[in-house]
Amino acid sequence: MEPKKKKSARKLPLQEKGYHHGDLAAALVEAAEAVLTERGVEGFTLRECARRAGVSHAAPAHHFRDAKGLLTEVAAVGFDRLTQAQRLAREAEPELKDQLLATGTAYVGFALAHPAQFQLMFQSGLLDHDNARFRDASRAAFAIFAETFEAVREVRVEHDVAKNSDPAVLRQWALVHGIATLAVQGQLGPNRSKQDKARLVGFARKMLEDAQKHDAGCA
Repeated sequence: MEPKKKKSARKLPLQEKGYHHGDLAAALVEAAEAVLTERGVEGFTLRECARRAGVSHAAPAHHFRDAKGLLTEVAAVGFDRLTQAQRLAREAEPELKDQLLATGTAYVGFALAHPAQFQLMFQSGLLDHDNARFRDASRAAFAIFAETFEAVREVRVEHDVAKNSDPAVLRQWALVHGIATLAVQGQLGPNRSKQDKARLVGFARKMLEDAQKHDAGCA
């Protein structure tokens, strides 16, 4: 008579065993970005994100209640990156008068580098706009643009886009965001290759320069 075999414990995916609490959340965000890039919002599922992160399909619930929660964090990370891109561009531009051009160009460059994430960031029904993390991140991205506008134009403007009623700063932001959106959607020509992206960023800066000259002439 053969001895009874002991039942083995259920094995978790190897990656899941090694994750620390914060690392798993970051891995899920990274996986979500990849799914969005490859499949778009229409093909996005928590199960696929979990599979790519190497964890059980139930694991995302420990960090994000549902798909909207994970997408909201992906959008917040996007706003963090956008803020950083604008800040670095501003700091790299020695001429104060050109710092608004630099932040605007960086805005378009970020959109072209992260098209799926950029489009997600400005969705309404897909995101939790009451989420404090998302709200703070999105406000910070506009605030640095407003700060730069203040410094270049020597005016005082509201840093919260929801409260801002200054037509000059809103017009400038609308121009930058509009160029970025058109570029990402392919309305300004091919946008896939590095050469395409560089051309579009250069075109965006030229448009912003022309707008700045027009504003100066009207002042």
